[in-house]
Parts: sequence; C-alpha cells; structure tokens
Amino acid sequence: MKSVLIGFTVLYMSLVLLIPAVNVFVQAFQGGLGGFLSTFTDRTFLQAVRLTLILAAITVPINTVFGLCAAWAIARHKFPGRTLLLSLIDLPFSVSPVVAGLMLVLLYGRNGWFGPLLQAMDIRVIFALPGMVLATAFVSLPFVAREVIPVLEEMGPEQEEAAKTLGANDWQTFWQVTLPTIRWGLLYGVILTNARAMGEFGAVMVVSGSIAGRTQTLPLFVEEAYKQYHTQSAYTAAVLLACLAVITLVLKEVLERKTGIKKDSKKDSK
Repeated sequence: MKSVLIGFTVLYMSLVLLIPAVNVFVQAFQGGLGGFLSTFTDRTFLQAVRLTLILAAITVPINTVFGLCAAWAIARHKFPGRTLLLSLIDLPFSVSPVVAGLMLVLLYGRNGWFGPLLQAMDIRVIFALPGMVLATAFVSLPFVAREVIPVLEEMGPEQEEAAKTLGANDWQTFWQVTLPTIRWGLLYGVILTNARAMGEFGAVMVVSGSIAGRTQTLPLFVEEAYKQYHTQSAYTAAVLLACLAVITLVLKEVLERKTGIKKDSKKDSK
C-alpha cells in the first residue's frame, strides 16, 4: 500500500507539475541560447517586465502595511466584527480572480458606479495602471496578515506589556519587541505576496485589456505571444516566471527552517 501511494503521488506530480515545467524549459531553449536571449531585446517583453515590477513595487508595500495593521488589530484586540474582518481578509482565496476583475470593472468602469464621477475628474482606472494596481492588491491581500496573525497569537502580549511597563512607547515597543519576533512570518508573507502579485493573470487581464506595450504584464505577455505563434518569446517569458516561482520556493523553505529552528529553541528553553 505504501509503495502504491508513493507511486501514485510521484506519477500525479510528474503529470501535473514536473513534465509541464520541463517542457517549458525545453521549448524555451529549442532555438538555442541566442533565440532565448533575443526575447530580452523585445520592447514589448521589456515593457511587460517593467510593468510587472511596478505593480509589485506598489502593491507589496501597501499589503504589507495593511497586513501588519490587520494582524495587530485581530491578534491583540477583541471587537465587534472581528470574525467578519477575518472572513473579508480571506475573501481573495475564495473569489475567482476573474470575478474580482469584473467587480472592479462594474465599480470603476465607464458605466460603473463611480464611472461618471471618475470621467468628470478625468481619472482613468480601468484599462490603466490604477485598475491593475487595485486588482493585484486584491488578489495578494491576505498573505501578510495570514502569516503574521498566528505568530502574534503565539507570542502573546506579555513581552509588549513588559516593555510598556518599563517606559517604552508604542513605536518603541513595535520596533524593538514586536517586529523582531514576527520578522520571519512577516518576511514569509511578503515573499508570497510578491510572488502572487507578479504572477497574477485573471484579475489583471480583465481590468487591463492586455494592451501590448501599455497594460500587458508578463503573464499576459505569455498568453498573447503564444496566441500570436511567437512561441519562443512565450516560453522565454514563462521560464522567467518559473524562475521566480523557484526562488520563492527556496526562500519559503529557508524561512520555514528558520522559523522551525526558532520554535524548537523556544520549546527547549521551556
């Protein structure tokens, strides 16, 4: 039975993950190293990379600050609507990204709730950077909060209360007591947020229109290049995204080990 389960798991992972991943790399280098590197001189590709980095640079700090504030409020305070807040934070996990993009269009599109007001103020949200930022921020919202909340709950308020008793103000308590304790969980959440922000497809596709050279991120570039039979460019961009995923997995493993070591040391001290 053990061998059957292991064999089934390996077969399933090979069919779903390993073989497709290997195929992406094979196809990307099928034209040789020169063909692979030629994609990096494509202006549309470079613009897609640039826009992807801009979206990550905007949304990751925003969701980091939000996640810290939400985690602090939930872990340290009891208030009406606390359960509802937790459910709202988890909403991007249960709502399809395409539906999230459609909701933004219905709110900020030309015929949406806020469309006439935005048009009167000459502000463009949909098919522009603001709408893409909103979509990316929505889908990557839960990660920091969900990683920091358990750490704060496990830490407890005793150390913070002791610091305040010794005369530390709120900022000093946060920087010198709370942040060093939650740093691995926070960094873990930031890494996952960045990975989701750079790899998002559905929600960004709906609100951006996937205009080449203007509102096309790297995942959208992969789809458009493949549809236009520019397979070399599509697979090269896919390799870049795959490398991002590998880096995320490596960092995730390192942080999990550090967190595990920290937990083990806490148990030993007890």
